[in-house]
Amino acid sequence: TFRAAAVSQLQLWAEKLGIPCYYGKLNDDPSSVLADASKQALVDGIDILICDTAGRLQTKVNLMSELAKMKRVLTKFIEGAPDITYLVLDATLGQNSLKQAQEFNKATEVDGIILTKMDGTAKGGIIFSIIEEMKLKVAYIGLGEQIDDLRVFHRDIYFNSLVKEDLS
Repeated sequence: TFRAAAVSQLQLWAEKLGIPCYYGKLNDDPSSVLADASKQALVDGIDILICDTAGRLQTKVNLMSELAKMKRVLTKFIEGAPDITYLVLDATLGQNSLKQAQEFNKATEVDGIILTKMDGTAKGGIIFSIIEEMKLKVAYIGLGEQIDDLRVFHRDIYFNSLVKEDLS
């Protein structure tokens, strides 16, 4: 899946944070890019490698297979990897998010959820179904597009916000 300006956006964030960004060229196989990034991270002594996969729909079998392949490649180069696999879900998508989480979990075991776009009108109520049916926890929520807008999810604050309209 291609997202215009994805690499330049990631490079910009990496630069702001003072961290390296490994990336491939347009149309490179994502698993090869991850293999190269894994090897380079080991050479560079990097302790944390974040793999941002292109957006993918759970209905696209080839993209889900590609995700599973990426996990296999990662485990080949970094012992015990991945430590944590988060699924990033758009809070505005509603019930489709549960099916998405289920299918992603089949392709690569998901450890937790990052729920984005919680700064708008979305309430993210789908997390109740995900927590109940999949026993996954919400780790982070996105409240905007700035560095500090990715926040640790606090259950009590979230529940209170359902009534008070404020997640900050």
